Amino acid sequence: MAKNNIVSWDVITNFVVDAFKGYGIPEEDAKICADVLLESDKRGIESHGVNRFKPIYLDRIKAGIQFPVTNFEIIKETPTTAVVDGHHGMGQVIGYKSMEMAIKKAKEYGMGMVAVRNSTHYGIAGYYADMAANAGCIGMTGTNARPSVAPTFGVEGMFGTNPLTVGIPTDEDFNFLLDCATSIIQNGRVEYYARIGKEIPEGTLIARDGSPVTGDAGEALKMIRSGQAALTTLGGIGEALGGYKGYGYAMIIELLSAVLQDGWYGKDLDGKDENGNIRPYHLGHFFIAIDTDHFMGEDVCRKKAGDILRAVRASQKAPGCERIYTAGEKEHEIRLARKAGVPINDSVQKEIIAIRDELGLNQYHFPFED
Repeated sequence: MAKNNIVSWDVITNFVVDAFKGYGIPEEDAKICADVLLESDKRGIESHGVNRFKPIYLDRIKAGIQFPVTNFEIIKETPTTAVVDGHHGMGQVIGYKSMEMAIKKAKEYGMGMVAVRNSTHYGIAGYYADMAANAGCIGMTGTNARPSVAPTFGVEGMFGTNPLTVGIPTDEDFNFLLDCATSIIQNGRVEYYARIGKEIPEGTLIARDGSPVTGDAGEALKMIRSGQAALTTLGGIGEALGGYKGYGYAMIIELLSAVLQDGWYGKDLDGKDENGNIRPYHLGHFFIAIDTDHFMGEDVCRKKAGDILRAVRASQKAPGCERIYTAGEKEHEIRLARKAGVPINDSVQKEIIAIRDELGLNQYHFPFED
């Protein structure tokens, strides 16, 4: 492939929308899916952007374990809460509509929460927390996932990477937005390292014999998939550096993603039945919105949050360090730096060309083909 791997946002957005439509996703839903997907790349989170376009979404639609038309069914509702069944539709559509519902309830009653069952991968969790923050609410969301993370003192993947995600509106150009897995690294990061030929950091995986897994990310990914290794929680192996804390936070997300909607959890989320055949993942999510106008007001919240963040960033730096960052700041700067478009690695370039040719989207010619 050619050296020019930057594709403009207009081109990649239109292509992703058309490709999703080509796989049977209705146009409005395809636009939501593309927006969530590419928001990840705009923030520099390559592990969840076009890197996962084909293997996580298109391949699962083709395999019949995820449905392009989303049946968003409200199965129980109160003024401030709802339980939704996503029926294995597009996770991004389910997530968008669920947070939209939570925000609407919060605007009327102060707080809103929606629990979801039978969903699929919904992209970056931060998208939905940021939706709430942009609407003047404090937003929270989490999701369970296929079991690939071991509990403290364990070596078996028992729960997912389970992100703990919070967005808080500020008076700055970006919201406070913490969106991170409760494992040291997530599956998508290992997949990304495998694509670019990067080794995994020591201490992020543990083998069945209790030893740290190091080296080639592709081999590490195979070990995770076969159950021969598991990711470690924030804090790492054992308790010395607080691994039990990451374990505890992961379990909070696992519980909130399942108990409120009577959903699947743990080993049942591995995408395979008792005979090893692939099946839908049955993921659970939750979405919380807290309206700041029901407290001291959005303007007060934004200014106070901004003051707190600025005070932290102005504190004394460690020797050799130029800046202190607050959550959401680096992503905002990457967004500003990526105005020209999205960088696409060689592996994903080949997938994009194959998708284009498969669907006959011949109107698209990409810079990396020149």
